[in-house]
Amino acid sequence: MQTLLPESVRRVAAWCVVALLVAGVIAVGVWLVIVLQTAVTPVLLALLGTALLGPVNRWLLRMKVQRSLAAGLTCVAVVGVVGGAMYLVVRALIDTGDQIVDSLRQAAKDLAERFGAAGTSLDDLAANSRDLLGKFGETAASGVISGLSVVGELIATAVLSLLLSFFFLRDSDRAVGALRSLAPRAAGDVIEAMGRRAFKAVEGFMRGTTFIALIDAICITVGLLILRVPGAVGLGALVFVGAYIPYLGAFVSGAVAVLVALADRGFVIALWALGVVLAVQQLEGHVLQPMIQSRMVRMHPAVVMLAITAGASVAGILGMLLAVPLTAAVFGVIGELRTRYSGAEAAAESPSDS
Repeated sequence: MQTLLPESVRRVAAWCVVALLVAGVIAVGVWLVIVLQTAVTPVLLALLGTALLGPVNRWLLRMKVQRSLAAGLTCVAVVGVVGGAMYLVVRALIDTGDQIVDSLRQAAKDLAERFGAAGTSLDDLAANSRDLLGKFGETAASGVISGLSVVGELIATAVLSLLLSFFFLRDSDRAVGALRSLAPRAAGDVIEAMGRRAFKAVEGFMRGTTFIALIDAICITVGLLILRVPGAVGLGALVFVGAYIPYLGAFVSGAVAVLVALADRGFVIALWALGVVLAVQQLEGHVLQPMIQSRMVRMHPAVVMLAITAGASVAGILGMLLAVPLTAAVFGVIGELRTRYSGAEAAAESPSDS
């Protein structure tokens, strides 16, 4: 049989078998993650939190703080920062929510008068809202119930992720030993190196994203303060939080900032706010990302966009949040394997060359 097929064809067939096996393993892994999403999601979020908070925890340990206390203080600090940012965002939206609605209603009226669409204004929709509520009351009630269940699930996931982050930070010194105990004895060194490289890649991504998000938030906050847009600090906090969801977070936070400027300061100031947001995003895309993120995690923007698309198709917004750091971990593992085996091949070939 071997004589019937050329060597090149046999090699292609072997690589196709390997590709099918790898694709099968990945498909089974994705299926398990989807089935066990309730349990897997807090673990992945806790790993991201551990990668982000690791430097703070290590600094506390160097200050001779007891290990459990250091992990607890780190988690408490995170709750304070995240809670404060959410409070500022919600407060800014509450303070300007009525103004945004009024501005949109006025814009709808202007469009209706200009184009003759008198029956499509927001006032007509508001006048008919009682009839719509009577027709679709049951659907609305079920939507509220499902919304409350989603909120409860999100709160439970956040609490569990925070608890897991505490344990991961406190027992990080035991992680290497646990990883080696699960691996075969001969592959212990390789598994440990792959784990360290993957976690280092995730840590670099989270650190770079945080630094970029902080710069974006400061620049946009300063710009909105100069334009005297209300809730500028809260909008800057929204920009900071949204930066962890690439592309979508920047779009949503920027749109909210422009709407708030439109509601309170008018069309001209809204255009200036849009210019500030676009300028900061250009600064991020052309300066900050190449300078900061490329040094920590070397991934082409096309790879990032494909990872985000795949994550969104699998798990929605949560998948978009987790897709890029997981891809960074995969790139870290591939880089470690390439370094090890390319070095081993070079060492094996060097005696024959001499």
